[in-house]
Amino acid sequence: MVGMSENPAATPAATAAETSLPAPRADLAGAEPYGAPQLPVTHALNVNENPFGPSAALADDIAAAVREAALGLNRYPDREALALREDLASYLAHEAGIAQPTVESVWAANGSNEIMHQLMLAYGGPGRTALGFTPHYSMYPEYARDTFTTWVTASRGPAPDFALTPETVTAAISEHRPDIVVLTSPNNPTGTALDLDTVRAAALALAPTRGLLVVDEAYSEFRRDGVPSALTVLGEHPGMVVTRTMSKAFALAGARLGYLVAHRAIVDAVRVVRLPYHLSAVTQAVARTALAHRQELLGQVELLRAERDALAAHLTGRGHGVAASDANFILFRTFQDRSAVFEGLLARDVLVRAVGPEGWLRVSIGTPEDNAAFRTALEEADPR
Repeated sequence: MVGMSENPAATPAATAAETSLPAPRADLAGAEPYGAPQLPVTHALNVNENPFGPSAALADDIAAAVREAALGLNRYPDREALALREDLASYLAHEAGIAQPTVESVWAANGSNEIMHQLMLAYGGPGRTALGFTPHYSMYPEYARDTFTTWVTASRGPAPDFALTPETVTAAISEHRPDIVVLTSPNNPTGTALDLDTVRAAALALAPTRGLLVVDEAYSEFRRDGVPSALTVLGEHPGMVVTRTMSKAFALAGARLGYLVAHRAIVDAVRVVRLPYHLSAVTQAVARTALAHRQELLGQVELLRAERDALAAHLTGRGHGVAASDANFILFRTFQDRSAVFEGLLARDVLVRAVGPEGWLRVSIGTPEDNAAFRTALEEADPR
């Protein structure tokens, strides 16, 4: 008889039962779930979060909106999230300097991760191919895997610029003949933004085969002055999608709200594959309240851009290779054992991300205090 203090999973019977459990898909064998380390450190600079949370007044307004939504939680939410999509369209017109998109051309989901997953569901699948450019966000191949889409890559330009050109993109499209192309601007993990000539070249190369071009602009609000959004050329290319998120500049990572803008026919295709009532009433209420207070939430973007540029200059001055960043993070080269520098920083209560090419680390831009702590820790972990 198993005692109350024993672990049933450790018994011989339980161990034998594991060998007869249903087997998952063969391509998932040995796969680990996505997840950056979540460690109890003072200076968490590894997942590109906005370090400035909502004010107490805004938190009160969010709480009031959630309370109002809670009174109707016995009913399903608006499955089309029409009011939220209208608010997002209004915001984009202001942020990108474009004519306000129609509500039918905007779509929202649980983070830009779900947006990308839905696009792969609608336009990928068995026998279809998606193309990305390395180094890229580590989840792209997993979206493809989950939807039985073949994932292929071409290389970005050499370090430290990691630049994509119209010639690079069109050559890769000609070679692989993909159904989907994913471009990222600014790119994660390099932070580099795309010029519009590269975006246009990709869209034109895909047009003859009716391929889908996805421009992931998760960090777009942090781009430097004079760097345009791909939204400004969206109307020229009906096969193009621009994706955004409220997780970064809006400091709303915990709310999980991503969105896209595209031709309404693309939105309609995504609506076919979405799960029923995929956005809760609470999520919609939080996101709409945040959009109404966008001046406050986006108020720290200028500070974060200034901190980014100052930190990039500091790293360059120390002799690191630094990728030019239009995001809220910096990819930099350590010139020695990346793991040793990572662990040295962690031992000093600073968590960064070991990502990108071998020998490079990525540091998110934090508060001025976070960034000062990172500088001090790096001086000790990587003396020069």
